[in-house]
Amino acid sequence: MIKRLSAFFIFIIAFINLYSQDHSEMIEGPFDTPQEVTETCITCHDGVPDEIMKTRHWNWLDFNSETGEQTGIGKQNLINNFCIAVPSNWPRCTSCHISYGWKDKSFDFNSPENIDCLVCHDQTGTYVKSPTGAGYPDSTVNLVKVAQSVGLPTRANCGNCHFNGGGGAGVKHGDLDESLLEPTEDMDIHMGGMGFQCTECHVTKNHEISGGRLTSKKDGEGIVACENCHDTDPHSKELLNKHCKTVACQTCHIPAFARTEPTIMYWDWSVAGEDKKSTLDEYGRELRRFEQHGVAGDQRRDHRHQRQLQRVVPRGDDQH
Repeated sequence: MIKRLSAFFIFIIAFINLYSQDHSEMIEGPFDTPQEVTETCITCHDGVPDEIMKTRHWNWLDFNSETGEQTGIGKQNLINNFCIAVPSNWPRCTSCHISYGWKDKSFDFNSPENIDCLVCHDQTGTYVKSPTGAGYPDSTVNLVKVAQSVGLPTRANCGNCHFNGGGGAGVKHGDLDESLLEPTEDMDIHMGGMGFQCTECHVTKNHEISGGRLTSKKDGEGIVACENCHDTDPHSKELLNKHCKTVACQTCHIPAFARTEPTIMYWDWSVAGEDKKSTLDEYGRELRRFEQHGVAGDQRRDHRHQRQLQRVVPRGDDQH
């Protein structure tokens, strides 16, 4: 057993060394286009494009957990009540895709040079995609500097897209915003207390990142669950362990979300385009009046009223 563990840790160390090497002397530039950066990357990482082009992050399509084949259904072609659908605004939606140039339905998913390596591997913190640029980086980005900095993904890399899903911080996901860049232990025990990066739970194999909505995933590969690290009897009290068989861990351990920054709870597209004056709340977020169930109020409330409001105030704020 000890020998197996030793071999395992040697492999992990070798893997980390391989993917966290100093690239500053390997990459020279200059680069006229971001595609030239990708072409430079794959001269060494020659098998990576094939891996990436099979992933959810590339195809925005899900996989059948039993066959491993793509279902043909996913973010690429589904409708949701926040952003409506990708075809409604291709270049805006695809600014959070790991590619360059997905501006319409003619995008070629089999072109490896359009893979954006930098959005996941930049370590300068300066890599920014143009908000309406179909995945292309902002014109101010120094491609050479960013390419020379590449390393293993951090919370900041994942957060470039996931902290701002739906067009703003905490808009699409009430549990994902920039408070996770430097969270306290009370905010997140794993990231704040133990220094975890996202990929320590969302384990990656062949560039396929595990995870997804808990409500839409069947048991099988790619599931991120507490039991991946913790056993089925994690508590010292047997009574609590009995609860684990029928009660989700999140019920007790994540009793609330949007605990640091507010999140959108309701988005009314029927009033889109109305020319109304808006004000900012104490979090710098737009705040408009609305009327619902015959009662006028603000877009936000505390968690006690979160079911009927548009924006939730972090826990501890007593404003109603």
